[in-house]
Amino acid sequence: MKRSDAEILREYGPFPGVDQVGGVTYDGKHVWYAAGKALNALDPASGKTLRSIDVAAQAGTAFDGQHLFQIAAGVIQKIDPESGRVLASIPAPGGDGRDSGLAWAEGTLWVGQYRDRKIYQIDPQTGAILRTIESNRFVTGVTWVEGELWHGTLEDDVSELRRVDPDTGNVLEKLDMPSGVTVSGLESDGGDQFFCGGGKSGKIRAVRRPKRSSARGGGSKKRDE
Repeated sequence: MKRSDAEILREYGPFPGVDQVGGVTYDGKHVWYAAGKALNALDPASGKTLRSIDVAAQAGTAFDGQHLFQIAAGVIQKIDPESGRVLASIPAPGGDGRDSGLAWAEGTLWVGQYRDRKIYQIDPQTGAILRTIESNRFVTGVTWVEGELWHGTLEDDVSELRRVDPDTGNVLEKLDMPSGVTVSGLESDGGDQFFCGGGKSGKIRAVRRPKRSSARGGGSKKRDE
């Protein structure tokens, strides 16, 4: 297993009126972040929040190339980013308050469960659980990039970014976050960086993704953006 220190490239925030950042996702232009009572769109170049959707947004956030998905109060909401309307909802696998991270890959949703230390692959139409991956740390965020499954962790106020084998759950690589820096949501930009929610700090951090000579780390799953 490879282990190294995470390289923080940039910090965004804290943002006015935002007490906590939950899930994060990226639509190719904007970083969307869950801020409790709203889902906000951040311009990663300027660092400015450009718009906001009034919707319950306590935990993980994902984007499927067309719609946003947001965990809130025991359900996963499907949201039209243009109108802000909630189009549908499905049960979250952990029930109220137990789910954390959220990602989209190959037509399915991947849900992190915090205290249960699990990642679920679920059907986005029904919420049916298709696969379960075990972790030995609290799972705080989930993302796929170029065939790699990564998740954020939190244990005793220490956070890591982990690349894991999606079939076995074995940890293949770890990036140690600096002391006092926690991860509450995780998303890749599809390239060389991750966006990490900063929990109660009210910040979002861009972290460098380790370079690869070729994509590896567990199958052919790719983000579908």
